[in-house]
Amino acid sequence: MKDAAKILIIDDEKAIGEVLAASLKDDGFDVATAFSGREGLTKIREFAPEVVLLDIWMPGDMDGLQVLEEVKKGGYPDCQFVVMSGHGTIETAVRAVKNGAWDFVEKPLSMDKINILISNILNFKREQTEKNALLNRLRKNIALVGESPVMVSLKQMIARVASSNAWILITGENGTGKELVAQNMHYLSNRAGRPLVEVNCAAIPKDLIESELFGFEKGAFTGADKAKKGKFDFANGGTLFLDEIGDMSLEAQAKILRILQERNFYRVGGDTPIEVDVRVIAATNKNLEEEIKAGRFREDLYYRLNVVPLRVAPLRQRREDIPVLAEYFGDLFLRHNSYRRKVFSEKALQVMQAYTWPGNVRELRNFVERVYILTPGDYVDLHDLKFAGLSDSADQPGMEGLATFRDARAHFEKEFLIQKITENNGNISKTAEMIGLERSYLHRKIKSYGIEV
Repeated sequence: MKDAAKILIIDDEKAIGEVLAASLKDDGFDVATAFSGREGLTKIREFAPEVVLLDIWMPGDMDGLQVLEEVKKGGYPDCQFVVMSGHGTIETAVRAVKNGAWDFVEKPLSMDKINILISNILNFKREQTEKNALLNRLRKNIALVGESPVMVSLKQMIARVASSNAWILITGENGTGKELVAQNMHYLSNRAGRPLVEVNCAAIPKDLIESELFGFEKGAFTGADKAKKGKFDFANGGTLFLDEIGDMSLEAQAKILRILQERNFYRVGGDTPIEVDVRVIAATNKNLEEEIKAGRFREDLYYRLNVVPLRVAPLRQRREDIPVLAEYFGDLFLRHNSYRRKVFSEKALQVMQAYTWPGNVRELRNFVERVYILTPGDYVDLHDLKFAGLSDSADQPGMEGLATFRDARAHFEKEFLIQKITENNGNISKTAEMIGLERSYLHRKIKSYGIEV
């Protein structure tokens, strides 16, 4: 009986309680009985049942509904109630369910129905336990690492607003972890058990983003031979994360704004509004205020999304987090590979903290993984950093080592181009557009400076 589910029967009619108990024991349950409201309340505290079969009408100073109210006040979230009555009414059943009962059954009891109800409750509890365990593992895997002041402030803000339904706008450079912030917002919220749907607005062609977000009806356009649901459908009840929203077309922005205001949308080619309950979290690496001035982003959408602004600081502004991040990424690689643990020397960590990390946390993670792959020993020193592609800052030409203005300008141009190319994940066309150069001219610069892409 050690692993058997615990069932408590509270019924003033002893004959019914004993027969019910005997039947449930035969089915393998661990069963206890109580024959009054007060006794039942004590047994709930001592026996800690998973399911309580509770009679409504009992003599004395505490009937079944009062027991239910007292237990719910005391906070027994793992205990589910099925209320029973031989002369119940619809009003009684409604009141019992409002007070937290799982269901209401009439006497004379059907053991088949009782067994089905108990089975449903136990399956539900098992699914909830598994889901909570999965969510806890997930929350550990998406932990925001670092105790610098800017990270502590960010984590405090996330904890404060995660449980609300407020729209969120996350800003920050590429590679800072905006997606991770959105995931934390979702999995710490009341929507954690519902879908988190992620959309990279920059990766979807502009002429397809509306059908991707809202879906389309059959015959909406050539090739639409059947209806298709969109991302808003799949995110219903949960969270929709719109990454790189600054790259979304003005037309799509207008439709997003309408959904935020009216909480419904139309599929492409459709004329029936579809109700939706979605929390929108948006992110961008662009300065949306500048995009608004340039006419590329809607001001009204910006203010709608910017209810709670969250800024993710670049790694160069939280250098004190680099040692703990390096250790954290190392632990991740150890968990999934057969590497030995590596220790970074103090000098190596100083050099890593002096580096600007234009690709931010993403670049650091990739670098640490490269160190684990390429370094044969367990101790990582300066020569290992150089071998993995990160030079000692003393070996890099600082401004004091440059003889002429031409040298200084070339040094600046090279560092600037490396940073912007890294920010755009090696996308030369996007980099050229961002910094205002012709693509062919940028290619010539890359070649002349020997920049590896």
